[in-house]
Amino acid sequence: MIDVLLQVPQYILFRHIGRPRKLPINITLSVTYHCNSRCKTCNIWRKRGNGEELSLEELDLIFRSLGKTPYWFTISGGEPFLRRDLADICRSIYHHCEPGIINIATNGLLCDIIAETVSQIAASCPRTHLVINLSLDGIGGEHDNLRGVPGNWDRAMRTYRTLKSLDHSNLEIGVHTVISRHNVNSLSQIYEYVTAELKPDSYITEIAEERVELDTIGAGITPSLEEYVTAIDYLSPKIKQSRFSGISRITQAFRLQYYTFVKQTMRRKRQVIPCYAGFASAQIAPDADVWMCCIKAEPIGNLRDADYDFRKVWFSRKANELRRRIKSKECYCPMANASYTSMLHHLPTLAKVGWRVLTS
Repeated sequence: MIDVLLQVPQYILFRHIGRPRKLPINITLSVTYHCNSRCKTCNIWRKRGNGEELSLEELDLIFRSLGKTPYWFTISGGEPFLRRDLADICRSIYHHCEPGIINIATNGLLCDIIAETVSQIAASCPRTHLVINLSLDGIGGEHDNLRGVPGNWDRAMRTYRTLKSLDHSNLEIGVHTVISRHNVNSLSQIYEYVTAELKPDSYITEIAEERVELDTIGAGITPSLEEYVTAIDYLSPKIKQSRFSGISRITQAFRLQYYTFVKQTMRRKRQVIPCYAGFASAQIAPDADVWMCCIKAEPIGNLRDADYDFRKVWFSRKANELRRRIKSKECYCPMANASYTSMLHHLPTLAKVGWRVLTS
């Protein structure tokens, strides 16, 4: 983490003057559009992309081109564990990039496959902190209804219990809730159940957004500002009272600032801190397109067309043009993943997070 903080001034310069040119420290890798859920907040399972999914061999070339710069990989989908080579993908990431964190979200439907794969990843990436976030958007039947799969809750609970029984010192099991108009008024009940009954290593939430990536533009899934504020104003004091250790202590401190950031963004309808998507964070789609972020999912190039060299796409003319638009605040959003790197490079926010970590 110290190495990341030492790079912050370089990324600030990269955003302001274009030098030094930097590869992203935060990579979201979407390994598949396929999903075995049918969520009310996501239609990604309907997408097929512009080509075949990147193979393990292709991904290995991409990771080699990224080198040691990325600190944080988020593996997403679709449902990532539908890729039977997911453990091999993570081994390749570890071999070439040696990230500090690999974070994987799952719907928990494939219990035995998930548990076996997670154990393999944790064992083969010993110096990387592995975070598995189980998605829970309600309790019991409410969760099944939102996820569109009967019996999802029972299977997710079995997966959770199995994951918690794994013995790996670098493994953290968390719970993740997407706050949408469908469940915003139930957040307090979800939180109380999760913390009292499941006792995860971390609990995080993210506001439901209309994204090109998820095919949810016009879906009306985002809660109103008033509903969201009520839910988060309940949740934030609870998190402040909780005690976390290790990486969780830092991520929860960032999470509290993120909740404030979301409220401000929704109220003002503009960027409230400089956005570092396209500077310090990026996303790789299953079909090899590279995006600055997944809200617009506007490709800056395709890695197959660039001989799998990330630099060729990242420093292309199209990428520079999109960076100019982001820097000029043509867009705004409260997307959690990109927000973390933006907050990391906003010195007043970083100071608040550091103070909370030191004093909590």
